[in-house]
Amino acid sequence: MRPMLLRSSFGCLTTVFGSFSAPRNKIVTQATVAPHLFYLRKTMHYQTEERGQPNSPDYRIYFKTKEGKYISPFHDIPLLAERPGDQDNGVPAKRPKQNESEVLFNMVVEVPRWSNAKMEIATKEPMNPIKQDVKKGKLRYVANIFPHKGYIWNYGALPQTWEDPNHTDEDTKCCGDNDPIDVCEIGSLVCSPGQVIQVKVLGVLAMIDEGEMDWKVIAINSEDPDAKSLNNIDDVRRSRPGHLEATVDWFRKYKVPDGKPENQFGFNGQFKDKDFAVKIIKSTHEHWRALVQKQTNSGGIDCKNTSCCESPFNFSSEEASGLVKLAPAFGRALPVPPEVDKWHFV
Repeated sequence: MRPMLLRSSFGCLTTVFGSFSAPRNKIVTQATVAPHLFYLRKTMHYQTEERGQPNSPDYRIYFKTKEGKYISPFHDIPLLAERPGDQDNGVPAKRPKQNESEVLFNMVVEVPRWSNAKMEIATKEPMNPIKQDVKKGKLRYVANIFPHKGYIWNYGALPQTWEDPNHTDEDTKCCGDNDPIDVCEIGSLVCSPGQVIQVKVLGVLAMIDEGEMDWKVIAINSEDPDAKSLNNIDDVRRSRPGHLEATVDWFRKYKVPDGKPENQFGFNGQFKDKDFAVKIIKSTHEHWRALVQKQTNSGGIDCKNTSCCESPFNFSSEEASGLVKLAPAFGRALPVPPEVDKWHFV
């Protein structure tokens, strides 16, 4: 279906694929990370700025546009990625008709493959930087559960989505976990925290974490060499024997070394296909829209943003900059506790 233009309820210009819409603010393409002055790491359309000391509770990764304006990766990066040929002035380029299977999504990478630090978008902090999760006063690291070393994919989230804790899923009868929807990116490239990539959605796993619905979208970087041949979850099953089984095994056991019970799954732990995954993403996008329009209980989420027109949480670039400058300056990384490298046999 060819994109068409309309005015959203925010009063912003939006690009629509069928009934699926996303605000046309700054668009992300495949990110490439490189060193930069003032501890900035640049991507094609976004920069990330580190604050605090890595491997400490005060470490943060903030996001900026290429013009240097601070933004929220949760609220200001659009869900849908601009395809090659789209024009910056909002007028769709003339090209062959597209269907929803060709839609690319923006993914904010929180955790690189093979690493252990549980990095995540800080949904309850202003500007929603990436930080390391803390529990009982300690930084959280996922255990190495043999034979898996840390996270076994690039792990992150889809911006402008929200698993509403007030919404009960019709299939699993569980409520959302109050976070953006999670993504396991299965490509061959190892990403960096804060990198923004375009992904093809392939399927979804219905994980139930302590009674909460915690969907895990399976996707692949659109720039990956295998992206053209992977179009649905069955392609993954055929071309990568054992990968999906390893994913279920990882999610089932990763909390056991912390004394928690094994996680459970909807649909008997079977992956649902791409169409089902896109339906879930659409639903969580609509929940997010209600969230930033203050039409639902926020669940403690900080909804400050710089681009969602008519949102009561919209504020200026100057205010955003002032908030970030209150964070500690970037400093030397602290050592990682030696027990992080321990192997667990579950």
